[in-house]
Order: sequence, then structure tokens, then C-alpha cells
Amino acid sequence: MKLTVIGCSGSYPGPQAPASCYLVEHEHEGRTWRLLLDMGNGSLGELHNHTDPLGIDAVLLSHLHADHCLDLCGYYVMRKYHPKGAQPRIPVWGPADTDRRMAKAYDLDENPGMNEEFDFLEHGAEPVRFGPFTITAHLVAHPVTAYALRVEAGGRVLAYSGDTGACDALVDTARDADLFLAEAAFREGDQNPVAIHLTGREAAEAAVKAGASHLVLTHIPAWHEKQDAVTEAAAVWDGPLDLAERGAVFEV
Repeated sequence: MKLTVIGCSGSYPGPQAPASCYLVEHEHEGRTWRLLLDMGNGSLGELHNHTDPLGIDAVLLSHLHADHCLDLCGYYVMRKYHPKGAQPRIPVWGPADTDRRMAKAYDLDENPGMNEEFDFLEHGAEPVRFGPFTITAHLVAHPVTAYALRVEAGGRVLAYSGDTGACDALVDTARDADLFLAEAAFREGDQNPVAIHLTGREAAEAAVKAGASHLVLTHIPAWHEKQDAVTEAAAVWDGPLDLAERGAVFEV
């Protein structure tokens, strides 16, 4: 698999990157399959710099905060009104009620809402098989219903934390992952609310417990110095460690 960082800014688009969005590609049976993990605000424009957005096969939303889902509204417009004509319906996995919530975000009537452009499917307890991918969603700790996502293809594993506080489900998601893409929105020593986000150290501790091979920190808000998260993580993690940046590419 190949992972390309489309957006990685935490909580809102930052000066160097859009909000959360990650392109996952895998060659299978003579073609490239493409997934998007989240589609936060600002990400659709950046996606054009890396691939044709009309070539995406499916979208996986970790949760319904704006910095993880709002550019699905623009994507709906693109797929509905493109000069090439209305595009084929593609699956969008997310929490329960995603179809209604996205319709309301764009001020659409709920029927049809965006259902003619997207096949909205709910994350469940069982793994989903789509093309070459097996996707497992784990319910994690956040103020709204939120999932960490485990994506497997070609014998490799990509784990994505979404937004979460430290929890057992996060470790389960990252178990033996070849690459663990983990948010690090909080800093050690601050007065952080519980069960919302990870610090760099907590992301690294989860990676150690899970036996992950490579840790990539992401979702750091523009008000924080990104290197702080790396320093925190390096105190407990001695494996490969990277910081997500717009346009960065990782082989999983």
C-alpha cells in the first residue's frame, strides 16, 4: 500500500496543510484501488495535486467532526455536477446517521440528500472487504461516535487512529501494524480534557503496546509546535518515527 498525506492539520485547516485526509492506494488485478481516510475541510482542493478525485473508489470517515468530514460536501458537488456527467455512486463508510448529517451540512433535503452520489454504509463490528482491502473499525474514546480504522491489503497493515484518547481499542487497531498513523493533538503538561485526544507520548505508548513497526504522528493543531509531539514520542519509542506533512508519501 501507498499512503499519501492530503491533509493533517488538527481541528481546522492550518497554514501548511488542510485538515485530516489520507489517500491509500494499492495495486490489484491490473489497476490501482484508491481509498480516502477522512475528508476534512480544505482537503478536496489538495487532493487534485495527487490524483484525479473522480478516481476514488471509497471514502472512510472516522467520525463526523468538520475537520474529518466536511469536504464530502464539495465532493458531492463535484460528483453530481461535473461536466463529464454525474459520476457513479461510491461507498462512504461512517458512523450511524452519516447520510442525514452530511445532507444537513450542505442544507439539502434528507431525501435524496447525497444518497444518489454516495452509498452510505455504517461502520460495524465485523471487518469489511472492499476490492483488495479488508477494513476493520474500532470504536474509540472521543466525545462523539468515532472509530479508529485498520486497513489491510497485500499482507500489510495500516492503522489510523482517527481522533481518540488513550484506550484499549486503539491498541487493538494498531496491533502489529506496519504503519501506525496516530493523532497527537495534545501536549504533555497541558491541562488536557480526558478521552478526547492523544499526546505524542500517548501515541508512542500505544504503538509500543501494539507492537507497531512505524509511527507517523498527525492531527497536530496549528497552535502547537509539531516538533513537541515528536520529542514526546521519541522518549518512549525507538522505532521509525515521522511527522505527517502535506504531500508526504509512505510505503506501508
